[in-house]
Amino acid sequence: MYRVSESVRSTHGQDGAVVLEIQQGQMFNLNFVGSWILELLKTGASESAIIDEISQKFEVSRNVAEGDVREFIASLKQHHLLEDPRTNGRH
Repeated sequence: MYRVSESVRSTHGQDGAVVLEIQQGQMFNLNFVGSWILELLKTGASESAIIDEISQKFEVSRNVAEGDVREFIASLKQHHLLEDPRTNGRH
């Protein structure tokens, strides 16, 4: 399970989200799907649950959703927006 970094601030709208990582001063724009994934991560949803939700909500195969979700999570980790508590918060 992952958690959104404490240094992340975000605002969500109908078209997606704007995310600010305050320690690095970086800003990111997310599309609607990315915004939805980030919100699910904030609630503590597991990667598997997020994949299922995205597959159902956006009517794509689980394989497509799995690839997209994993790629998105890797990008969040790379940009220090997401932490893995299993590694003591290291990205």
